[in-house]
Amino acid sequence: MTVRLLAFTQKGMELARRLAAELSGEAARCGEGCTLDAWTADAFANADALVYVGAAGIAVRAVAPYAGNKASDPAVVAVDECGRFAVPLLSGHLGGANRLARRIGAVCGALPVITTATDANGAFAVDEWAVRQGCCVLDVPRIKRVSAKILAGGTAVLRSPWPVAGTPPAGVAADGGAFDFELTVHSADAGALRLVPRIAVLGVGCRRGIGQQAMEEAFAALLAQSGLCAEAFYKVCSIDLKRDEPGLRAFCAAHGFAFETFSAAQLAAVAGRFSSSGFVQSVTGVDNVCERSAVLGSGGPLYCKKQAGGGVTMAAAMAPFAPDWRWQDE
Repeated sequence: MTVRLLAFTQKGMELARRLAAELSGEAARCGEGCTLDAWTADAFANADALVYVGAAGIAVRAVAPYAGNKASDPAVVAVDECGRFAVPLLSGHLGGANRLARRIGAVCGALPVITTATDANGAFAVDEWAVRQGCCVLDVPRIKRVSAKILAGGTAVLRSPWPVAGTPPAGVAADGGAFDFELTVHSADAGALRLVPRIAVLGVGCRRGIGQQAMEEAFAALLAQSGLCAEAFYKVCSIDLKRDEPGLRAFCAAHGFAFETFSAAQLAAVAGRFSSSGFVQSVTGVDNVCERSAVLGSGGPLYCKKQAGGGVTMAAAMAPFAPDWRWQDE
């Protein structure tokens, strides 16, 4: 988490520096090289969390023009300059503001003032659980349906193709039948809250000089054929001959994908049955790039075999995923 802190007084700056040291953050003082508006605009766009060491009202007015929705807003926390209270203001669960407020409290003794309903009632927070399990939340408005059911004393049911370790918290079950939320890597919408683990790795082979648009079209085709959702992917892998391919790098940057390459020898050593091409062997030194690199980069099985078109080959593999029922820090 990239944390930026802004203070307004000397006393506040001392606390901001202390917090920054513990949170691996960056502290600044308003009026010393930055203004409130400029700092907020930059931090809101580029940081994972904003901490205002000062009045909560200042923080509210500063971030108000930039607040969009809980799925994309960074965490925002206000801490008084005496370090007595830490108040999450935006993105309590998905952005981690509640967790950050607790961390701040652990550093300086501030009382975390948590106002989200599930936390106030000590109830399971499905969106906080999703973040803890490394999942992207689709259909964000449906979070309310799950939380409301639990808060009303009902039982929210999970559907998951992966076993979830541990004991489900109160108000939650994983016993099949009708379900309220699900762990899935597929794009099909069953009407429940979808939580997508980011475990898919995209293996790519391509012709020299291929453009980003061709990559986008090939990716769209793979998603359509496989039924996977784009949010499940977190990394792209290829052969080291492609490490500086502009179109491939631009594609990764556009989607926020990590990019990893391997040598021909590393790819050739991957165990499994893969689509084989004599032409690819003659050019790269290995019979298949996309399938082998996806499997090697994920450490898991091949999910979608090679698809070719427009000078691009793509395949997908899944990294191991072992969810559990932990949803808050110990």
